[in-house]
Amino acid sequence: MTEVLKVGTRRSPLARVQTEIVVQALVQRRPGLRLEARALRTSGDRDRRPGGSPDFTDAIDRALLEGEIDLAVHSAKDLPLALAPGLALSACPRRVDPRDCLVLHRTTDAANLPRGARVGSSSARRRAQLLRWRPDLKVIEMRGNVDHRLERVRDGEFDAAILAVAGLQRLGRAGEIGRILPVREFLPAPAQGALAVVVRATDRSTEELVSSIDHSPTHAAVVAERSFASALGGDCATPLGALARTERTRLSLDGEVLAPNGRVRIRGRASGPSRRPAELGSRLARTVLDRGAGILLSRTRG
Repeated sequence: MTEVLKVGTRRSPLARVQTEIVVQALVQRRPGLRLEARALRTSGDRDRRPGGSPDFTDAIDRALLEGEIDLAVHSAKDLPLALAPGLALSACPRRVDPRDCLVLHRTTDAANLPRGARVGSSSARRRAQLLRWRPDLKVIEMRGNVDHRLERVRDGEFDAAILAVAGLQRLGRAGEIGRILPVREFLPAPAQGALAVVVRATDRSTEELVSSIDHSPTHAAVVAERSFASALGGDCATPLGALARTERTRLSLDGEVLAPNGRVRIRGRASGPSRRPAELGSRLARTVLDRGAGILLSRTRG
């Protein structure tokens, strides 16, 4: 009998493409395996208002815990820092470009954004980084899937928008990239550019299959970056970034916390064995807290 596994995902075009990446990788590992995708609508998908729900996993988590699906595919940066009890992060396939980029209206100069340019973003991190880079910019709330954001720029509602390079590449829209932003000024969100495959912690057979597509350097980087954010008590409203890189058996991690207006940035770097990524993330969090990040975080939450 052909084995059939049900895969949970969001309904957006990007989520479907990312799910297909995972499906194809699993089929290569187990020929004859059949996977059926089930697209679910999360709170974040339903609530498109400015400041709306940031939860893009809740409905998928419930379906997984209740046995309606066998595994779930997420953008790793959308995962809550604490997974729901009973769920486990089983695999992170190889990461793609984690950087941010600008997509531009046809009249906007990629090299020199005009003074007071309207830039779309709903991210507290990106807003703070943009204002630190160019205090004159007008950063305006922008929600919706990638295609919707591109359309709003194309229609002239915005001069530019800041998006993840990875999403545009996966959608075959890399030609829309107007300018890739350097990580020295735009440290990405923790786990940006990575995928996360989540299973029930008690489902050993599915966990064994899914773990076969894990890319251990990516997984270690994702754990380190998420550990940094978790140790700081970060959430989607916290202006912080993190990026880890592996070098043989070592992992280096850069992390930062910013004031919402970008005027203050506290940044640090740490390195350690790649086999202990969570410890590395926690250690770097303590470093930036010692440098005053706690004050910035309290202002963000206050």
